[in-house]
Amino acid sequence: MLSQEFLEKMKLLDVEGVSQYISNVSTPLLVSMGAVAAATTYYLATRPRALPAVCDLHMQSVEVPGGEFVRRSVLQEGDGYLTHIYEDARTLYECFVRGARVSDNGPCLGFRKPKQAYEWMSYNEVMKRAENLGSAFLHKGHSKTTDPYIGIFSQNRPEWTISELACYTYSLVSIPLYDTLGTEAISYIIDRASISTIVCDVTEKASQVLDCIKDGKHSVKTIVLMETPSASLVERGQQAGVHILSLQDMEAIGQANYEQPVPPQPDDLAVICFTSGTTGDPKGAMLTHENIVSNCSSFIKLTECWCPLDPSDVHISYLPLAHMFERVVQGVMLVHGARIGFFQGNIRQLSDDLITLRPTVFPVVPRLVNRMYDKIFGQANSSVKRWLLELAYRRKNAEITRGIVRTDSIWDRLIFNKVQASLGGRVRLMVVGAAPVSPTVFSFLRAAVGCQFYEGYGQTECTAGCTMTLPGDSSAGHVGAPLPCNSIKLVDVPEMNYLAVNGEGEVCVKGPNVFRGYLNDPDKTKETIDADGWLHTGDIGKWVPNGTLKIVDRKKHIFKLAQGEYIAPEKIENLYIRSEAVVQVFVHGDSLQACLVAVVVPDPDFLCGWTKKTLGLQGSYEELCGKAEVKAAILEDMLRLGKDGGLKSFEQVKAIHVHTEMFSIENGLLTPTLKAKRNEMRQYFRSQIDELYAGISM
Repeated sequence: MLSQEFLEKMKLLDVEGVSQYISNVSTPLLVSMGAVAAATTYYLATRPRALPAVCDLHMQSVEVPGGEFVRRSVLQEGDGYLTHIYEDARTLYECFVRGARVSDNGPCLGFRKPKQAYEWMSYNEVMKRAENLGSAFLHKGHSKTTDPYIGIFSQNRPEWTISELACYTYSLVSIPLYDTLGTEAISYIIDRASISTIVCDVTEKASQVLDCIKDGKHSVKTIVLMETPSASLVERGQQAGVHILSLQDMEAIGQANYEQPVPPQPDDLAVICFTSGTTGDPKGAMLTHENIVSNCSSFIKLTECWCPLDPSDVHISYLPLAHMFERVVQGVMLVHGARIGFFQGNIRQLSDDLITLRPTVFPVVPRLVNRMYDKIFGQANSSVKRWLLELAYRRKNAEITRGIVRTDSIWDRLIFNKVQASLGGRVRLMVVGAAPVSPTVFSFLRAAVGCQFYEGYGQTECTAGCTMTLPGDSSAGHVGAPLPCNSIKLVDVPEMNYLAVNGEGEVCVKGPNVFRGYLNDPDKTKETIDADGWLHTGDIGKWVPNGTLKIVDRKKHIFKLAQGEYIAPEKIENLYIRSEAVVQVFVHGDSLQACLVAVVVPDPDFLCGWTKKTLGLQGSYEELCGKAEVKAAILEDMLRLGKDGGLKSFEQVKAIHVHTEMFSIENGLLTPTLKAKRNEMRQYFRSQIDELYAGISM
């Protein structure tokens, strides 16, 4: 063994040798080495880190024993469904009270005037106004057991939410009326629910209500107007036996006749949401406090790991409050004491509202998402810009697949900062629902915005959602796994060759988010909820190997061709809509015809560029739509997409009519949730359809 003295001498020699070496090294090299070391240390300290997965993303749902192929979320604890996430928030009233407490009476509801900053009402101020308004409802004869229904006919604004909170505070039930339902449908809802008090935002809607009840046989006694009613409107109301007064006066009545809150129970009705429907009269879906709270709680459960909400969060309210999607988002915000800022009321000014409000939570629908995507790529008007945009997307998406979500990469600074700034620069959570969204569009915007971006699926009858994508799942083309508040099973649809044993069939939902039934309509309720409590959605789903659900078809809209083949038009339309030249498609066929035809609306933002690139043709949008060669090129592109998408020959259209006006709510071709009114479309385009078939048979 070496002696200790020898070792000490060697150490000394080593130190002296190193010192001698360092003294001979140039100062610039030392500086360079120090800089590299500092940069390395900084990178290691600040490099983006992947967020932990909330579960095994290869198994997001599990099959429940029993032989019915029922699946539930892996986040569902034990055998029971998730009904609430906070013990002190089991009703919507308790959710609001909790929000007031955790926010420490912070800002609650915000609004703005043109070109001005947002003004805010505090939680306590909102609570006081809700109690005054609710007390006035009681003074007018409403109660939990007698005349519990309050109609709300308004665009999104703070008074809408205050009116609904007034209902929750006193165990009353709100019934939203849609802007676009039309006089006949509004009259039907008023009569169906025997509504005696309706809160309206503007004179035009109050007048519309009076138009609905002009025959003298009606239940309406009071119209509360958010603005000051004119003398002529008040007089017209008197002639119809209706008392019309301002919201301010109504709140004053409540303040003078104040009643202590009458908090609801979880199984009490909270909302009757009339679904617009594509055919027939609207149906009133009865939703309880537990229905809505369980849905809100499931969303919170899924997002709390990667994107927990708190009083600093801000939501922009512009999606219609008459639909449950927006109502659930507001419920999630209020229970956390967060802020809700309302848009000015004009969707064309939404961009200005976003920049002014700078929201952190931004719910969207596919139509808006598609427009954002088209606008971004429309600005990439050269091959170099498009190449850079696609490169930036690929690099950001590669990070997302590793669980890294951020807005401070080099690609954000160079490419995506303008996209993020156009949304206010602070969005950290987006959720898309209400209709299918293209996987390409979804994946691109998730990377471009650099936030948690989820896709959900559901319908009014299961409150809003029954599935949602999970944090960390970077795949697209599916709608996620079952929520912790419900189970899902797929049921055989043999006429369409969808079998549950193959992991395909009609989507059925069971859990505390499933509605109680349709108001005063037991027959329709039995058609929708079976004897075992399963809600039949009418949508066709398919289980993906990772335990998520993919919506592939629609059961209700199938029809037979003359040769007996079944056709699901929405599946075909979803493939054709991927054409760059096309923005909307309506596929038609019936049992008297052996083939399909379609009405196509070319995309006004892209048609000119597309025809120049593919055909070398130039001209205005209208000129190009009228050219036979453009029509032929669009049809060819649609057929290519159909073939690539696996359509059979009888599922491909044989001819198209090019239409230049968008299908919309205003022209009666879309429902308020932007779904096609297929019966109305058939009638609207009857002559064009007949002409197409005549041309094919010639």
